[in-house]
Amino acid sequence: MSQPPRSNRGNREKNGERRPPRDNRQSSSDHRRSSPDSSSSRPPYYPRNADPPPNRDTPRVRRDDSKCSNICSRRGIVLICSVLTNGLVLICVVAAQMVMSGLSSMGGMSSFNINSNFNMQGTELEQARQLDMEYSQMRAPGIYGGVAFSLIFGVVSLLFVVAGSKPAYRTSRRLLVGALAFQAGGAVAYVVAVGLYLHFVIQVNSTDVCKRREILYMRSGYTWMNCNVGGADAAVAMFGLITAILYTAGTVITVQTIRGVKRYLQERKSREAEKQQSRASNQKGELMADDVFV
Repeated sequence: MSQPPRSNRGNREKNGERRPPRDNRQSSSDHRRSSPDSSSSRPPYYPRNADPPPNRDTPRVRRDDSKCSNICSRRGIVLICSVLTNGLVLICVVAAQMVMSGLSSMGGMSSFNINSNFNMQGTELEQARQLDMEYSQMRAPGIYGGVAFSLIFGVVSLLFVVAGSKPAYRTSRRLLVGALAFQAGGAVAYVVAVGLYLHFVIQVNSTDVCKRREILYMRSGYTWMNCNVGGADAAVAMFGLITAILYTAGTVITVQTIRGVKRYLQERKSREAEKQQSRASNQKGELMADDVFV
């Protein structure tokens, strides 16, 4: 029968090698197990200069530095809409003047051949041109005033939109008060301006020049050239009232913004005062502790 192989213990003893005891082997294995590289219970080491690990429970900080988000606030959107309605008022004022100036004036502004497309000839044509010129001169104050009024309010509204690119609490209080006064005055001014414009148009249309002009055009089949308030004039009044409503809404929103900014600044001052008081109390406590130890 085959004998089991002998161990190499004798050979190791001859060569001067000794097997380490079991206690030493067990302690070395335990040391390897407890090394920081293989341990999962011990937290990892971070150097002092490195940034601390991110905390998942920390809420995200909201950034209000975006100019677009500040301009697109409620206050900014109302001002942008008022800029657009001011532009529409300007367009309608010019369109009303062009429509009501008469076919003779329109023919001179384009490649329109008035002699071939007009049903009037001779004396009637010269009379129509004269009446159109007189009527346009009578309506001139309305168009000049309407263009200047809508242009001024549109440009100032656009300036306030650009100035609102900062957060409300960083905006100057004078700017907010100025925007409040401008919108409140704009709402009242637009209502008054619409009333004056319609009164002016009705007064011009009730003159003898407009009546003779209407009769002259009706003979040639142009029944739409009458002395009633035209569609373009009605559009001027409509967009003017919409602009007044927008300025009223902007006034209310600006008042709320000013109150909110005032409340926010007061709360921030109170928090800073509390922090200063807590620091002062901590310093007093440290001084008292030092006195006791001394």
